[in-house]
Amino acid sequence: MLQDNRALRDAPARLAVPLNALRAFEAAARHLSIKGAASEIGVTPSAVSHQIRLLEDSLGVELLRRAGARLELTPAGRTLAPGLSAGFRQLGESVSALQQERKLGPLRLSLPPGFAAHWLLPRLAAYPAARPGFELELQTTQEVADLAAGSADAAVRHGKGHWAGTVSEHLFDETLTLLSRGPCEEDPRTLVSRSTLFISGHRHEGFARWNASLPGGPVRPAAIITVDSTSLSLKAALDGAGITFAGPELAAQDIAAGRLSTLFKHRVDAEAAYYLCYPPALERDRRIRNLKTWLLEETGDFRRAG
Repeated sequence: MLQDNRALRDAPARLAVPLNALRAFEAAARHLSIKGAASEIGVTPSAVSHQIRLLEDSLGVELLRRAGARLELTPAGRTLAPGLSAGFRQLGESVSALQQERKLGPLRLSLPPGFAAHWLLPRLAAYPAARPGFELELQTTQEVADLAAGSADAAVRHGKGHWAGTVSEHLFDETLTLLSRGPCEEDPRTLVSRSTLFISGHRHEGFARWNASLPGGPVRPAAIITVDSTSLSLKAALDGAGITFAGPELAAQDIAAGRLSTLFKHRVDAEAAYYLCYPPALERDRRIRNLKTWLLEETGDFRRAG
């Protein structure tokens, strides 16, 4: 409780006037010019004058007055201006420090565990991680990272490509089919009928669509186990615990190496794709540009195939 009370005592006083009005007055006080303040803030001179009048009405004092063709500060204005200038300068320094911190060090990339384990990691040997501007810090999670709050600098997301407040670069679409460990050396239907299907919870609807449209009629696994991620379902297939329903694009390296195989040529559209997402403010960040260029080169074959 003592700590909470101290935090309350140390909290800044609540502003009783609009921040925009204080900003307009502070700029006008430095320039001693309404036009100069308007140019700095990026608004019209009339907007600056309006904000200053609003501030004066709120405080009940005159802060600026005309002296012929010039503006001059009143005694009240001279009292208020230095503290405001110091406060806005400190705000600017704090914002600049945060911006600089986000531009230094590795790019914090949030991504789904399945994408990280089965698509990205097998390709990272070709990623120029040792070069300046290419450093990465990988954060795997099933949750959508809050990029606006700075929990990560960028993210790989799976969906329709519409996330408010982010730039979304399309990487590749995804299709879905049944996968099993190694080359299938028996009739696929027979294999399915005696196998456990490991399937991510969000894939049940896709599997129903795939099975209903399967040439020759639907198949029926011996059992179905629902797991919480595509990564876990692919791991089960790789370990030989059963088969899985997932995207061949995500498992392309495992398929090329013979660790996994598709049981049927039949696929359905996942109705979602993978995207690289980042805040518009980081669009010119060289780490973002470097990662985006590399990812688009690596996913070029997928996009051309689509």
